[in-house]
Amino acid sequence: MEEYVKAVKSLSEKTRIRILALLHQAREACVSEIVDTLQESQYNISRHLKVLQDAGMVVGNRKGRWIYYQLNENQAHFKKMLLNGVKEVSLEILGNDLDRLQKRLAKRINDQCINRNASRSYEPYQQ
Repeated sequence: MEEYVKAVKSLSEKTRIRILALLHQAREACVSEIVDTLQESQYNISRHLKVLQDAGMVVGNRKGRWIYYQLNENQAHFKKMLLNGVKEVSLEILGNDLDRLQKRLAKRINDQCINRNASRSYEPYQQ
């Protein structure tokens, strides 16, 4: 029962729903891409991602120096139903977020996240 409560509580904040909607659109994003898109502080985004991850709604995968977050598609039917609800309303929620997301994702180099304050000569970390 606690797992259900945790999942529902994870959706009780507008920023977390926006994060889930963005991840639905982008498939994956690093923290700095989410920060720039939602125009929130890195601390707040990281805190919200932690709540979503603890609830099993998102997973983080390390690639080089970045952690890319994506929706957790390997979960119980109940959580999939919650995510499907977010997917259904994601276009309504996103508004200008989607435009900012596409612009931010276009800044990737070799399909890798870059530091939001990086210069044009920045080379992403290679393993």
